Amino acid sequence: MDLDTIYTGFFVGILFGFALQRGRFCMNSAFRDTILLREFTLLKAVGIALLVQMVGFTVLAMSSVIELNPAPLLGLANVVGSFVFGVGMVLAGGCASGITYRVGEGMVGAMTAVMGLVTGILMTSSGTLKTVMDELLKRQPEFTADVDDLVVSSNKAFTLANVVGVPHEVMALGIAAVAVAIWGFFAWRNREEDTDEAGSYRLVERIFKRGWNWFFTGIAIGLIGMLGFWLSYEAGRPAALGITGGYKNIFNRQFGIGADPVMDWIGMFIIGTIAGSFVAAYFAKELKLRAPSPNTLILTFIGGLLMGFGAVCSGGCNIGHILSGVPQLSLGSLLAGAAIVLGGWVTSYVIFVLPQRAS
Repeated sequence: MDLDTIYTGFFVGILFGFALQRGRFCMNSAFRDTILLREFTLLKAVGIALLVQMVGFTVLAMSSVIELNPAPLLGLANVVGSFVFGVGMVLAGGCASGITYRVGEGMVGAMTAVMGLVTGILMTSSGTLKTVMDELLKRQPEFTADVDDLVVSSNKAFTLANVVGVPHEVMALGIAAVAVAIWGFFAWRNREEDTDEAGSYRLVERIFKRGWNWFFTGIAIGLIGMLGFWLSYEAGRPAALGITGGYKNIFNRQFGIGADPVMDWIGMFIIGTIAGSFVAAYFAKELKLRAPSPNTLILTFIGGLLMGFGAVCSGGCNIGHILSGVPQLSLGSLLAGAAIVLGGWVTSYVIFVLPQRAS
């Protein structure tokens, strides 16, 4: 892997971390807020990002710029691993990308969560938890997809398109068109007077000092995801954005695991994401070292540990499966994404809702 192309990972990470921090984009908050506060603002940002990438990935693949690489269907490992991941992200106070960008802001709780995440990744990929993962993977479905669609040919993963038997571009663009039509209808029906005062600020101030609204955040995350897939593909890594693999790469190199001593594209992406968040927080005057109570630090570490196990077991985290996998219509990612949401909802209900009802 050429060093010049590897550094494009750092560039994409800078953009990604900046957008995450300015948009407060965290899937744990997006899913949790729907059950706790009946608030859907961040969830709408996630939806916009998915739609942008669903169309963008398809167009890039049709143009032969990239080749889609949907995650395989792992069955029980997807369900158990991703459910555990969902539990962990609530305990950690953020998803894999959420705790990463909050490290750049100076949040000590996010730092301990990342320490737990890395510990869980290493213990599951090559340590004591590997036997648990192997047992779950033994129950992987014993089949492969007969993929005739040339757009989805890099592995024999099941997707909505090849299972139904239609070209990927027809399925993906069709889903996107229907989603946009439904979204537009309800947006028009529930329209309210626009009270956003962003227009009164200069462009530089709106980008660097004001929080981004959900629509702009979703568009930005989606476009960065498209750029990341293309540059990663050009660097010899034919996959979209992810978090788990990046941390694994960084610490495998740190401890001398693996033959290549050079950081790869996805490892540079993680470093760039933290740096991008740092820059964003600095210009917005939100950069500050903040530490919660010792008990909270322990809880965030445990949450990160569960996320690390779940992500490796399921073959991806919230970024790998939801942000990157769902737009490729991977059945494995759809199953994993549903399990992440369910794990987050159940944990949020037990930790936050039940105590309120009991008081």
